[in-house]
Formats: sequence, C-alpha cells, structure tokens
Amino acid sequence: MATDHEESDAELDENYYTFLNLPRDATAEQINTAYRKQSRIFHPDKHLEPDSKKKAEIMFNRTKRAYEVLSDPQQRAIYDSVGEKGLRTEGWEILHRTKTPAEIREEYERLAQAAAERRLQQRTNPRGNITINVNATEIFAPYDDSEMPRVEIGSMSIAQSIEAPITRKDMIIMSGNLYSSNGNGSGGFVVAGRRLLNKGWLELCAGAGNGFLLGLKGGRTLSQKVTVNGGTNLNFRDHGVIPALFSTLAVQLDKHTMGSLTLNAGPQSSMSTQIDHSKETYSLSSSLVIGTPNVYFGLSYTRKLMENELKLKLAAKVGTFGFMGEYGVEKKVSKYSSVTAMVSIGVPSGVILKFKILRSNQSYVFPIHLSDEIVPAAVFYASVTPVIAWFFIKKTVMDPMDAERKSIEVERTKRQNEQRLTAKRQEASAAVHLMQATYNRIMTEELERTGLIITRAVYGCTAEGGSQFKPEQSLDVTVPIQCMVKDGTLQLHDSSKSDLPGFYDPSIGEDKILRIEYTYQNQFKVINVKDNEALQLPLAG
Repeated sequence: MATDHEESDAELDENYYTFLNLPRDATAEQINTAYRKQSRIFHPDKHLEPDSKKKAEIMFNRTKRAYEVLSDPQQRAIYDSVGEKGLRTEGWEILHRTKTPAEIREEYERLAQAAAERRLQQRTNPRGNITINVNATEIFAPYDDSEMPRVEIGSMSIAQSIEAPITRKDMIIMSGNLYSSNGNGSGGFVVAGRRLLNKGWLELCAGAGNGFLLGLKGGRTLSQKVTVNGGTNLNFRDHGVIPALFSTLAVQLDKHTMGSLTLNAGPQSSMSTQIDHSKETYSLSSSLVIGTPNVYFGLSYTRKLMENELKLKLAAKVGTFGFMGEYGVEKKVSKYSSVTAMVSIGVPSGVILKFKILRSNQSYVFPIHLSDEIVPAAVFYASVTPVIAWFFIKKTVMDPMDAERKSIEVERTKRQNEQRLTAKRQEASAAVHLMQATYNRIMTEELERTGLIITRAVYGCTAEGGSQFKPEQSLDVTVPIQCMVKDGTLQLHDSSKSDLPGFYDPSIGEDKILRIEYTYQNQFKVINVKDNEALQLPLAG
C-alpha cells in the first residue's frame, strides 16, 4: 500500500533550471541573461493576436516564476534541496529568520522532520523482529554417514511493539516477546507510558513474564552535542527483588563522530564505550566492553557504494570468549527493504551464515549454524551460497517484480498527473507557436554565417534497434532547439529535456533520447543524446 509520502513522490516537479536552459550552478548573471532571452520570446507585449497573447501570458508566467525562485538565494536554497514542494511547505516564514542558503536547508530539514513526526503520531508505529536459528552442522560433520544430514530449527524468537499516540506529548508503547528452544519456551510483555518533556523524555513501564517488572527511564539533551539517558528496573521474582540500573552518555565528538559510554549494574554488570565515525562513503565503529560474563573489543567497517545501493561489511571481536570475524554485504532492494548476508567465523562459535531481511521496521533474521569448528568447506559454501542465491532470486523473482512495480508506478504517475500532462502538451504547442518569429530570425542569421542550422530534431522513445522513433511517444522539437542556438552554438545541460520550452514528456518512465540532424559550415551531421546527457554543438574537433 502506498503511503501519503509515496503518493507525493509521484507528482511531477517543475525543473526551473531546465526551463531556462541553465546549469544547476548558474550564476546570477547567467540567470538574468536566460530570463531576458526567454522574456523576449514569451512576453505578452510581443504578440498582438488575442490567441497568441493568451498563450504568451501562460509561458511568460512560467518564465517569471522560474526567475523569481532562482534569483532569490533563499527560495533557490529550498528548491535545490527538495524541489518545488519545498516552496509550498508549511513554515515558509523561515525566510525572514535565516540568512544563508545553508541555514535555509537546515531549517527546512527540521520542518520536514517535524511534519514527518506529526504524520507518525497519527498512526501506530509497529516494529518487529523474528529470529530463527537453524542448526545445519551435520552437513559438514555428519553424525551417521549412512543417513541424510539433519537440518533442525534450534530456537525461535519473536518480538513486536506498537506505539499509540495519546496527545502530541504522550504515548503508550506496548511490546511483547516469545522465545522457544529445545521444547522450552518463555515470553513476556511490557506496557509503557512516555511523555515528551522540554529537551527530554520520561517513561514509566510495567510488565510480566519472568516475574513482575517495574521500570523508570528518562533522557535529556544537555547541549547540542551531549545527551544522557538512564533508568532503573525492579524485577520481582519468587526469591526476591532483582534491581538493575543503566545509564548512557553520548557526545558528538565532531561532525562525523559520536562517542558513548554505557554503564549497567545488575545481574550482569558491565561498562562499555563505543565510537562511531560515519561519512558518505564509509563508516567505522569500535567498542570496548568490560563486564560479566565477558570482556571483549570489537571493530567494524562498512563501505558504502551508494550508486549500487550496496554496503560491504567487515567486523571482528576478540575477548575472553574467544574471537570472531564477520564479512558480508547489505543490498537495498526497494525503497523500504534490504537484504543482508553475513558469514561469521570464530572460536568457539564455528561457522555461521546469517541472512537478514529488513522491510520497513520489520526484520527477519536467519542464522544458520554450519559448523562447530572452522571447516574450510563450510567457509567456502557459506561465502558462495548467498551469491548464487542472490543472482537466482534476482533473475527469477526480483527483476520481474521490479518491472511490474515500475509499470504500476508509471501508470500511477500518469493518473495523478493527467491534467498536468495535458497542460504540458498544450504549453509545448503554445511555446512552439510563439517561437516562430524567433526561429525565423535565428535561421536567417545562421544561414548568413553558414552556422548551426537544425534541419530536424526529435525527442522521445525509439523502437527496438534505436533507429526509428515511436510516433505516439515522440515529438518534433526542431523549432525549440533552433531557438536555443546563439551565435552558432547550442548548449544543453545534464537534466531531462522534457522541461525545456516547447518540450513535454511523451512517455513517463521510459528511456528517451534527443536526436538532432544539423548542418554546420555546410557539413551535415546527426547526433543522439540521452535524456539527461549534456550537449554542446558544434562538437569539438
């Protein structure tokens, strides 16, 4: 089911840069020049016929709107950050309180986060985890060679929680868990009430399971870089009351680094410290835990390949329990879903292959214990199996699903923007009509200098093979392209051509090209460029 947020993403956004044929880093002088050039074509005073004047008013208003946004540093900052919808967001008055584009972006992000939090309060926020531990050690160490190796489910755990907002500051949180292993089971539930305070929060909880549980938690932001939280639990058992205390201090060490110190006092007391360093292309984390029953040091590294929506992960732990190393990969498969495969090698744990599927706030974890010892064959198959499984599932399941989802999204976008697409087609036709005088003038100038003459230009989808355009999914843009020629040169920037004056998108969601047939200094040439590809004519050399 599409969320409100997803619905808004299907709305076609105006590209003011492309409409004025400007790069995204255009200077104020470039913006003024582009505005004056386009105004000379579309200003209503340039057209005397009533029909032409009416069309000119529509195109000039678009030109004026694009100029107003891009020439104002504060409006441009919001537009560059989140597009046209940012200009319509609640909280526009921020322009009078901030000074720089950077401050505008930060303020908008704060407003967007506040809006998201308000939307979140209108519904429960379910979170869940299912973990199924599989014992497959007999595959590599069979108990009886005459029998098929047994693969058993060693244990299973289920945890779920929901949040029920009562007011903007008060919330009820209900959570429960179940655990089963070797025929034995346990479980529990907790009900908590949370109130948001000035720069902090306070939570009172009560639960049952392994005895009655009563707890108090809280947190507070001490400064822009320091937060602290802590609390206490009282677990009422048959043989007495077991108290527990815990506290965490978190400090932002620099722009990309966070440090924390955690203290736990109870049946298993410990002290731990952790440092997390994260940048756009990688993250690094280190931790030291001193307590009972183990003392260990951990280090993890994640390489972020954002263009492939992929994360490569390495981790290691060493301590009194032994040692463990992990390597694996996390792949984002949709907007809200990802899959992770990790191989764990250690002593005394042996070889474990872990699969994790994350869908929104729901996670499904499948640790498969392959060997009690470090067996080379187990390590090999643990490494190879996820790769083979991924390519098989991708080809047989995910690619067809992606194709179907893309088709549904395209149809949804068309339905949501049907009226706007009709208006775009009418505007493109009106723009071509209004460009005729400019087209004739530029053609005359270019013919006199034997300069850049556009003989034919077509924009749209090509049939299989790429030589012919699909008539119903393409349009002739000879006049708009010629009108963008200045002093024998044509320059288009790296954005979709569908927002250029005289253009529209003839097939939403499909790959499109722009084919230009032209002569320059009496030499005929043909060039094809992708929809988002930059172009400068004549070509160098």
